[in-house]
Amino acid sequence: MKVYLDNHSGTKLDRRVIEAMLPYLEELYGNPQSMHDLGTQTKQAIETARKQVASLINANEEEIYFTSCGSESNNLAIKGVALAYKDKKKHIVVSQIEHFSVLYSARRLQQLGFEVTYIPVDKEGFVLLDELEKAVRDDTVLVSLQHSNPEIGTIQNIKEVVEICHKKGILVHTDAVSSCGVVPIDVKELGVDLLSLSASQFYGPKGAAALYIKKGVRVIPLIDGGVQENGLRAGTENVAAIVGMGVAAEIVKTELEQNYKKMIKLRDKLIKGIQERIKYVYLNGSVENRLPNNVNFSFEFIEGEGLSLLLNSKGIYVTSGSACASKALKMSHVLTAIGVDPAVGQGTITMTLSKYNTEEEIDYVLEVLPELVEKLRSISPLYSYFLQTGQRKPAGPGTDYDEHHHE
Repeated sequence: MKVYLDNHSGTKLDRRVIEAMLPYLEELYGNPQSMHDLGTQTKQAIETARKQVASLINANEEEIYFTSCGSESNNLAIKGVALAYKDKKKHIVVSQIEHFSVLYSARRLQQLGFEVTYIPVDKEGFVLLDELEKAVRDDTVLVSLQHSNPEIGTIQNIKEVVEICHKKGILVHTDAVSSCGVVPIDVKELGVDLLSLSASQFYGPKGAAALYIKKGVRVIPLIDGGVQENGLRAGTENVAAIVGMGVAAEIVKTELEQNYKKMIKLRDKLIKGIQERIKYVYLNGSVENRLPNNVNFSFEFIEGEGLSLLLNSKGIYVTSGSACASKALKMSHVLTAIGVDPAVGQGTITMTLSKYNTEEEIDYVLEVLPELVEKLRSISPLYSYFLQTGQRKPAGPGTDYDEHHHE
């Protein structure tokens, strides 16, 4: 059996999306900027997709700008806003658990003379709002906080963030790549000024994403050239992928509730099953305010990389960290920020579900996983020491091992 539990890295394409894309790979191959019929047809297809994506997040179609991926959307939002307002404001705020495309955009702006404040989160991954209030200043141009964390699944209260920021005239961007198509997103209800989303998270193609920019917000382009995307993103459009994103958005909007119910049932079964079958295992992230498709566990006395490789050999595909960091062989910045002890955090894997997963697949994972964990622990000197003495070896300096993990 093959079980794909790495859906934050990319979801399986919906067959209906593939069928919608095919004509734009075969017959309708014209450049949307061309004036002839083939160009006009593809231009119209892009505008239809723009309406479909706007509808998914309750935006106006002229507020949707297509990009190539969530990382590009985040870069355009953060750098584009900062550069647009640099003559008046040169301070931005992000959290310590943002995606690297946000953190590295902030770092790049620091190199250009901007000031950046990185605010902390609590042990469940929630941004500390009192720290946010202290961090914002008269010269703060932008606060960028993710809607949900793709690694530990915690969903932030973005509405409260917006209330704090808008009182001081500060723009708010949210990275909703992990949320759009998984939970309901309404930009008018959230009140955000900019929002990133990606088709690959809701059964659409890789290579298509979007940035919502509220009307009136100024953004400087990062790619100069042609007039595409109302002059904000030059370059020939990836028509087939954009069409696919539009259709995927339309489908997932219709099926959002049923997908949510299915995934949350499987998620809870997986969490409960792991906790019942395996000792010394810790769920990371919020229990209550969590993505319906996210499961993130730290397994004590083992390495997450080793566990993910053994699971792979059994046809179960997971990640041992965020998709952009899983090759780094070190504990993720997210787990560090929420205070997970390194000795435990290195045994972490993330499992993310989709509408295509089944109960039979979850049963298979729950059958296989305990055996693999025990296999790895059987060769662990730390586990052997623990069994002999009943004591865990001291954690690194500055950590509170027992308090965080053992109640």
